[in-house]
Amino acid sequence: MSADTQNAAARRLEMLNLDEAHDLLRLLQLIAAEELDELSEEAEWFAREIAARIPSEN
Repeated sequence: MSADTQNAAARRLEMLNLDEAHDLLRLLQLIAAEELDELSEEAEWFAREIAARIPSEN
């Protein structure tokens, strides 16, 4: 994924509400844990980006 694509994706993440962000984070963490391929690497990147922007779910 190029830096421009990552930046555009990060800007779109700002539009999620908190519940959506937590749901998406859980989904991405599951995908990232599957196996190391391009999809899991992207999922891991998105999970880190989301986790850095939202408060933890308690």
